[in-house]
Amino acid sequence: MESPLSIELAKHILLTFGIILAVGSAVAVIAGKFRVPDVVAFLIAGLLLGPSVGHAIDIKTDSALNQLILIFGSCYILFDGGASLRLKVLKEVWVTILILATVGVLITAGVTSVAAYYFLGVPFIIALLLATTIASTDPATLVPVFRQVKIKDRVAQTVMAESAFNDATGAIVTFAVLGLAMGQGEFSIGASLLDLLKQAGFGLLVGGSLGYAAAVLISHQKYGFLQEYSPVVTLMTVICAYLGADGLQASGFMAVFVFGIVLGNKDIFGFAMENREQEKMESFTAMTALIMRMFIFILLGTQVDFELMNKYLFSGIAVVLVFMLVARPVTVILCATPDRRVKWSLKELLFMSWTRETGVIPGALAGLLMGMNAPGAKVIASVTFIAILMTILIQATTTRWLAGKLGLLEE
Repeated sequence: MESPLSIELAKHILLTFGIILAVGSAVAVIAGKFRVPDVVAFLIAGLLLGPSVGHAIDIKTDSALNQLILIFGSCYILFDGGASLRLKVLKEVWVTILILATVGVLITAGVTSVAAYYFLGVPFIIALLLATTIASTDPATLVPVFRQVKIKDRVAQTVMAESAFNDATGAIVTFAVLGLAMGQGEFSIGASLLDLLKQAGFGLLVGGSLGYAAAVLISHQKYGFLQEYSPVVTLMTVICAYLGADGLQASGFMAVFVFGIVLGNKDIFGFAMENREQEKMESFTAMTALIMRMFIFILLGTQVDFELMNKYLFSGIAVVLVFMLVARPVTVILCATPDRRVKWSLKELLFMSWTRETGVIPGALAGLLMGMNAPGAKVIASVTFIAILMTILIQATTTRWLAGKLGLLEE
């Protein structure tokens, strides 16, 4: 008797998950031996397992399963990153974070668009659409790197917070430029700024409210009746934070990150957990975040389209080199130097100039443009793949080495 199609599909998905977990566990051990961020090892494993090489994993980018893994995985990694930040440090560097996450995206996009126009020979509006797609840094990549490579607090927390907050700016600017490229209206600075303020405001409100509510339920002396179930509370609230903010047309990723910050700093609000329960929650969070990294970056590697990339390989590499070596340093210098309170050192500025990995969120934006048949979508997707590979394989791999050379590693 033949199995129904749904059962065969379920078996195939289970086999895929088993391959990801088995290979991911093995490469995580290898990455640890060589002291390389595991996201790099997962991405390489995905390249080898994907339909272009090993044919072991083939999950389509537009499938519901792929979107579920990317959304929930990115949310949980962001929650984990937010929980590791300290409000005391963020109070010191919030001006730099704010400027990097807003004006910084525009500066990066401006410089990169000129390089794309020159090297790719596309109309300037297409070059600008490409530049805005890859302008925001990627929290799903940066958070795990900084959890594994211990950098001095104010540098690590500035870069992680920037990556969490600038996805809203990147998405808003990308779709504003897309409207121009498709002839659907004029760009309005006022409307875009209002949209950004709305997304940020609702994201902060949803994340902060749910973070406080979760802290009460797991840490309050009188009302903390869910303390033993704190891992379940975090899973539930991560989903609620993302969907709640998204339902208000705000940044779900920002809401999840703020939720993590509030819960990670619950002692400031007068809440404290028993040591045993705190350790249980931290252990669960760390393991779940590791599994999410395996799934996200192995899948991201399997979905790199080498055939599409090859069409614009050399010109795309030239654009990404300008993106990495010119646009990012200019952005950091112009956005961080004016913050006189922090007094960033030259070594800190150099490190932040090198650290701007591209990953899941720019990849998702490129995928959306492909699905919409946007002008220049193929060249945008091609250069986005090149940017993801170059920044993760080069910048993430050298993070520990550069931090050591600049004296920014924590003892």
